[in-house]
Amino acid sequence: MEKTKVSDTAGNSTGRVLIAADKFKGSLTAVQVAAHVAAGLRSVVPGLDVTELPVADGGDGTVDAAVAAGFERRTVRVTGPIGETVEAAYALRDGTAVVEMAEASGLRRLPPGIFAPLTATTYGTGELLRAALDAGARTIVLGVGGSATTDGGAGMLSALGARLLDAEGAPVAPGGAALAGLATADLGDLDPRLASTEVVLAGDVDNPLLGPKGAAAVYGPQKGASVEDVAALDAALAQFVLVLGAADEAQAPGAGAAGGIGFGALVGLQASFRPGIEVLLDVLGFEAALDGVTLVITGEGSLDEQSLHGKAPVGVARAARARGIDVVAVCGRLTLPPAALGHAGIRRAYSLADLEPDPARSMSDAAPLLERLSSHLAQDFLT
Repeated sequence: MEKTKVSDTAGNSTGRVLIAADKFKGSLTAVQVAAHVAAGLRSVVPGLDVTELPVADGGDGTVDAAVAAGFERRTVRVTGPIGETVEAAYALRDGTAVVEMAEASGLRRLPPGIFAPLTATTYGTGELLRAALDAGARTIVLGVGGSATTDGGAGMLSALGARLLDAEGAPVAPGGAALAGLATADLGDLDPRLASTEVVLAGDVDNPLLGPKGAAAVYGPQKGASVEDVAALDAALAQFVLVLGAADEAQAPGAGAAGGIGFGALVGLQASFRPGIEVLLDVLGFEAALDGVTLVITGEGSLDEQSLHGKAPVGVARAARARGIDVVAVCGRLTLPPAALGHAGIRRAYSLADLEPDPARSMSDAAPLLERLSSHLAQDFLT
């Protein structure tokens, strides 16, 4: 592995190291990443002062990151994306709830190999939000990403009291496709507690709801939607917008997040949209965790072009560099050139692929490989 000359401050082994990395999707949770990085560092520098602060950007793992930071995990049974009952969690601390829509309505809730692009519903996410309100939450961070759904948040709103009816006065069926038959929408019976609750929509995409850059066109195929399904879903979502009279909200950044649940949150919950990593860093107390730190280690499974657009490692790097703290990254695979890493505030990245080029082995052996990789990092930056 190529060596990099290290500055005096980066080589200060007497300072504190902060590990603030996201998950390695398909291999390790963010909590596991932090633990294995710490073990690798201490194999070279025994007794090193390390703080582990797993992070997320609103998608899978957001609740786990909040719990690792001291929030209480709350579990509730809700409706899954295809109507089955699932056990989902949210996190709560001091009146602030972190709700991860993927817990209730995510792709991971579908049976292996099964997709439901036309009928998957966000109803369970609405039930999670209601549970958070029942628990006394007055600020709710709604993390969006990893969804199985393209229903514009219609299911979520229905679970919270909205009445979405067809021309015969019957409730429309679950899923995005059924919105083609939507005739009337009444949001007047939404849970009244929402009026006094701050809802922050935390996501890593800023797509609008409709059109070639919208929820159905960009993300529908990832959820099993065919070309015909995408067209049907986009038209159905356009009908939803028309009935709600919410054309402006449909164009707002984040409206197309997670199958359009962003749109439902903006219209029905009066949510504000912020990049997920910024929100989560605030909630997790990242600024305070930086006190006394001389090196931050961030990362995620794949450091690539998408990482530059609102993903966790770049958000962590920007915040740390603003405090003058060096940042290095660990990842499963790396496709960004050094110049792009430097522009993002990441001084150097260490990839598991450097140790094990076979992707399948790299994923299956991610834990021991990450410890080895972190020992190399420690030799470069901490000795």
